Amino acid sequence: MKKLLFTTITLSTFIFANINAIVSILPEKTFVQAIGGDKVDVTLMVLPGNSPHTYEPKPSQMRAVAKAQLYFAIGVEFEKVWLPKFKDLNPNMKVVDLSQGIEKLPMISRAHHDDAHTHNENTDPHIWTAPKNVVRIAHNICDALVKADASNSAFYKKNLERFLAHVARTDATIKERLSGAQHKSFMVFHPSWGYFAKAYGLTQIPVEVEGKAPKPRELVKLIQKARKEKVSAIFTQPEFSDASAKIIANELHIPVKKVSPLAPNWSQNLIDIASAIAGVR
Repeated sequence: MKKLLFTTITLSTFIFANINAIVSILPEKTFVQAIGGDKVDVTLMVLPGNSPHTYEPKPSQMRAVAKAQLYFAIGVEFEKVWLPKFKDLNPNMKVVDLSQGIEKLPMISRAHHDDAHTHNENTDPHIWTAPKNVVRIAHNICDALVKADASNSAFYKKNLERFLAHVARTDATIKERLSGAQHKSFMVFHPSWGYFAKAYGLTQIPVEVEGKAPKPRELVKLIQKARKEKVSAIFTQPEFSDASAKIIANELHIPVKKVSPLAPNWSQNLIDIASAIAGVR
């Protein structure tokens, strides 16, 4: 009788246990929770306020990796260093590439000491800054969850449908905000918004390129370019120093606006950026 009871409890626990999933950055957590709902437990790796370029997991996060079934990878630098270590720790954990099916853009690089830019071989990992890409990411998440938990496939697909409607509304709002924009250029400290710019016919003017702040001569040319393009604000990230951006902002008498592509509320984040570019208050 005791053995039967133990078997029943164990089986019940197995059937109703949630999927343990790991994500690298906050926007991913938002996406996975939207589709996985209360059937997926999500552990975030790069905690708020930290950079995915330099983050090192805490012991509690490593313990979460050890029992995870899925790791949702998105291509940030953190993963290049740590994913192989995570796989060594948990060989049974399936790594899901959320960028599958998305055309990557090259990162901006500075060819010379002036403001001319070329492209290098490194691709821009910030794919989630364009709603069209979020649609693909959402499908990839749903496919992975359905494979891992087929008995709840209808639940995940219903959540996907609801989330895709939210993405469509976000895209429509951004287009509406930008419809009145007189200028199509915006200045950023770190070039994280290439997919957003391409999606809406905009141009991002980066202050920092390849992790390097501009030299005095380059700074002068950036100020001249920003003035010519009538840039109304500079977007900086909390994760990076914004000393150079402040110099430009002071020279042009424009505000520095802190906005991070790692913010959890990706939808409102993109809408706010569009509003700032268009000068909408």
